[in-house]
Amino acid sequence: MWIEDFSGVKLLFDHWRSEGVEDLRAWLKEDVSRVIECSSAIRVLRVNRRTLELFEAENHEDLVANLDRVFRDDMLTTHIEELAQLFEGKREFSSNAVNYTLTGRRLDIQLRGSIMPGHEETMDRLLLTTEDVTEREAARRREEEQRRYAEGIFEHSPVSLWVEDFSGIKMLLDGVRERGITDFCVFTDVHPEFVRQCMSEIRVLAVNNATLELFGAPDRQSLLQNQQEIFRGDMEKHFREQLVELWNGNLVHSREVLNYALDGTERHVLLQLAVLPGHENDWNLVQVSLTDITARKKAEAYLEYLGKHDVLTRLHNRAFYTEELNRLDRKPLRPVAAIIIDLNGLKETNDSLGHEAGDGVLRRLGEVLNEAVVAPNCAARIGGDEFAILMPGGDWMKVATMTENIEKLLKINNKFYSSTPISISIGAAVSEEGDSMEAVVGRADLLMYARKQEYYASKRKKDLGNSSAA
Repeated sequence: MWIEDFSGVKLLFDHWRSEGVEDLRAWLKEDVSRVIECSSAIRVLRVNRRTLELFEAENHEDLVANLDRVFRDDMLTTHIEELAQLFEGKREFSSNAVNYTLTGRRLDIQLRGSIMPGHEETMDRLLLTTEDVTEREAARRREEEQRRYAEGIFEHSPVSLWVEDFSGIKMLLDGVRERGITDFCVFTDVHPEFVRQCMSEIRVLAVNNATLELFGAPDRQSLLQNQQEIFRGDMEKHFREQLVELWNGNLVHSREVLNYALDGTERHVLLQLAVLPGHENDWNLVQVSLTDITARKKAEAYLEYLGKHDVLTRLHNRAFYTEELNRLDRKPLRPVAAIIIDLNGLKETNDSLGHEAGDGVLRRLGEVLNEAVVAPNCAARIGGDEFAILMPGGDWMKVATMTENIEKLLKINNKFYSSTPISISIGAAVSEEGDSMEAVVGRADLLMYARKQEYYASKRKKDLGNSSAA
């Protein structure tokens, strides 16, 4: 406890009022030397023994002689509030402040002061108490530091984080159990509306910056108002699987799902859900993390594409063609047609114009076949200059239509590339009763080979005729 004389401060207040000062806080903040002037005008009259112990002073004279070591740094800022309260006519004031012992140890104190009765006009007697709250304030600072640390991890995590309240879902699932339901999978199959009801019970409490970036949202409000654009397609099916996990007591689980950014582009994500510790009984704090695996999925899709397609022509490759032959052999669907195509003169093109020109011819034929052949039919490059078309359910009429379309498209293509026209030999076959696919393809291949021989025979005859004329 301190008894102090603030009469000098009162004289400063009166002087400043006469000069027109009304807002003392702003006045003192403009020039900290005015705060020091006020502090210097305070006279310490008495302190109790506990005060000497707290500030590690030997006696009253030792404490008063070293007040500049006790009241420094942060104290000047907090002192402004105390002075402002007195300036406004209040007879009592309180504040949190920082003092220092004479050995330099920091003290967090709770300061309370009041003008003693009968001294209101002169303010020459004030009773002040300083309560040591250092431990409490240190704990508060540690808690604040931990809070900022946790918020920093959440806000700046590179992974999309959502904090959600699933307590409404917990109540719905408990209600289903109370009705005696034991097979939740069957229940949700029969009552798909229950899944939608559970989805509507999710309350989003917070999302981090990575979430806004992942879904292309300018702010949190835009994100939350457009959740139906993000979670669509098969999301209801995936959420049902999450409900099954929760029903079975798996409060931490993960799965791959497809979401959408606000611009409509796909976002493949690894969704991980965890009911946070301490909330297992009510599920009112759930963390959902979404790791963007779109690039990985695209790479996987491309690798899968490469496994089944020829890179140059973008048609299916021989491996896919072989699998499709085996699949058609196992299926009872008949008839099945096969068309075998061979590119005429590829070697001559490579020899005379180079392999780049030959690749260009192959690429062009791939474009023609990709345009002409649509599912359930498939076209494949099965050799260097050899191609095949498999037509499930194809008869001779469909074969004729297909070959006619190919020839029309080829004619159009050749108009654009008149210097290197494409010529092909075609053989076709349709399955007969008891035929294997190998037999069908064999007949088509023989017909193609016969057409190819006719092409080269005609070409030799033409070349001889040109030579004789010369």
